[in-house]
Amino acid sequence: MPATSPPKPAPEKLSAPARALQKLGLRRDIDLALHLPLRHVDETRIVPIASLRDFQTAQVQGRVVDSRVETRSRRQLVVRIADDGGELVLRLLHFYPSNQKTLAPGQLVRVRGEVRAGFFGREMVHPEFRAVTDDTPLPRSLTPVYPTTAQLPQAYLRKAVASALARAPLAEILPPELVPAGLPPLREALEALHHPGPDADFAAIEDRSHPAWQRLKFEELLAQQLSQAQAQAERALLTAPALRSTGADGLEQRLLAALPFALTAAQTRVVAEITADLARAHPMHRLLQGDVGSGKTVVAALAAAVAIGAGWQCALMAPTEILAEQHFRKLVGWLEPLGLTIAWLTGSRKGKGRQAMVEQVASGAAQLVVGTHAVIQQDVAFARLGLAIVDEQHRFGVAQRLALRAKLDAQRLEPHLLMMSATPIPRTLAMSYFADLDVSTIAELPPGRTPIVTKVFADGKRDAVIERIRAEVARGRQVYWVCPLVEESEHLDLQNATATHAELGAALPGVGVGLIHGRMAGAEKAAVMAQFTEQRLQLLVATTVIEVGVDVPNASLMVIEHAERFGLAQLHQLRGRVGRGETASVCVLLYTGPLSPTGKARLQAMAETGDGFEIARRDLEIRGPGEFMGARQSGDALLRFADIQADAVLLTAAREAAARLLRVSPAAARAQVERWLAGRSDYLKA
Repeated sequence: MPATSPPKPAPEKLSAPARALQKLGLRRDIDLALHLPLRHVDETRIVPIASLRDFQTAQVQGRVVDSRVETRSRRQLVVRIADDGGELVLRLLHFYPSNQKTLAPGQLVRVRGEVRAGFFGREMVHPEFRAVTDDTPLPRSLTPVYPTTAQLPQAYLRKAVASALARAPLAEILPPELVPAGLPPLREALEALHHPGPDADFAAIEDRSHPAWQRLKFEELLAQQLSQAQAQAERALLTAPALRSTGADGLEQRLLAALPFALTAAQTRVVAEITADLARAHPMHRLLQGDVGSGKTVVAALAAAVAIGAGWQCALMAPTEILAEQHFRKLVGWLEPLGLTIAWLTGSRKGKGRQAMVEQVASGAAQLVVGTHAVIQQDVAFARLGLAIVDEQHRFGVAQRLALRAKLDAQRLEPHLLMMSATPIPRTLAMSYFADLDVSTIAELPPGRTPIVTKVFADGKRDAVIERIRAEVARGRQVYWVCPLVEESEHLDLQNATATHAELGAALPGVGVGLIHGRMAGAEKAAVMAQFTEQRLQLLVATTVIEVGVDVPNASLMVIEHAERFGLAQLHQLRGRVGRGETASVCVLLYTGPLSPTGKARLQAMAETGDGFEIARRDLEIRGPGEFMGARQSGDALLRFADIQADAVLLTAAREAAARLLRVSPAAARAQVERWLAGRSDYLKA
């Protein structure tokens, strides 16, 4: 008779509140200890009923003198309680038999709620209440109110947090000299925030300037800095192919000699930084940032030339077909005359043409592969991928970037990774969320670029703007008109691109008006863009598919409709589609009022500056770090308490403390990261 395995024990069935705790991610004692209150209520005082005032929120204690169910207008439980000086009515519109039992005549109860003027005197509607005795003590601290979810009552959550706070391992990890002066120990700080006394400085607790808050923010920022330093250290243990330049006869030198322009000083500097990284046998993890039109593509081409010259392949991945095609056309023009084969992979490329490209990549015949997400599809295998370049890196998820890096499966090597962004990263973000990256910055534009004048008009000036378009076209120039939506929306009162295309076509007879939007097939979009590039179309009505990657030097006017609906970084990217030649260019922002404070701040910033770094700084002020994070979206949760703008001083202190802690006590550094992050820092690997 065959042996049978013993039956597996049935998994423990969790109560609804316990499941709700897990849903909130509150699994460890430390998780609960760090689950801080939204606000506090004062249950440390009893207010005499006679002294109550309308609209006051207060706690009273009295004995039930009458309790009855009334059914006049609707069924409700009406209770009268009294203390030594007065009476108060309690009204419950929804109640259970257990409520009637608690509020039975003769019962002493403690009640908290908002006082209202009622027909029979002052009353509280649906107050909090509980039965007490004459010797039931008052709390010595305020009662916390926590963020919660369905099936997780405050009473259960308070008890769970208090119990976890008592058990949580909150011993001091950090040497005292690393903690900024005047900040309390961690356990003391958490006790002060969970259970402040009635005399606590509530203004400081609310605005998070209280020393207890400062301690938590410092600890959190320190954990983030340590996690990023650890990510860098772990990458330093990985091995990458050493892609060394072959000197004066190298491919990159031949490319430099063939370019029809000279590099700027900033481009020359960042090329040197990247070349030095590629020559090392550890994977480069570098972010190349530069304003719109600063010349990042040629830097990427020179990096690719170093990799290819060393006998390896390079892949360049962009988020949209338009941007990928823009790169492809430039790179073909620069590199094909040098004898290189460049493959083109996008979602719209199918059939035999795609299969031929895939085979070229797998055999190594294609030294450079340019495309969209199609580059990381499962059937795309590289012969020797040495360098991966990701443009507009904030648009790609962590998994996508990791998938591109995983395309090198030779001798456990990692490819070098160069990420590019036309959205410059403000200093505080570079110090925090991107602290694990090496950053190269192109802070100047190539010669010949003209400043763009930005004008802001209400939608009532639409006819005047159309006349300006007529004048620009008459001068032989071209124009973009950007609309936010393709279709009519029930929720957003926006003109769709199709209607705008028809309207402008009718208003401008004799002008070639094209239309491009995200729902068009790739080949159709490419055909329209080709017509515009070749000046067969003078006006291009488009959605934000033209945000990046479109380079038409003859375009001198950009009109952005409903500009108040766009983010600041997106407006700056769109504006960068003009001013790419020597002709003075204008960007017109049309808005529909009334403007929100955020919308007004965005348009004002656009009108006041064309500096991408200043735009990025203001964008961070307006929106916070979320949009800049982009692909590092999971990293956004790494800062729950600290604000990198308001807490810049603490951030600097945390950076210094992290460097010192890693030197003097690596074990303490690991414990700090585990306490605060517990596996939430995986995004740093990408």
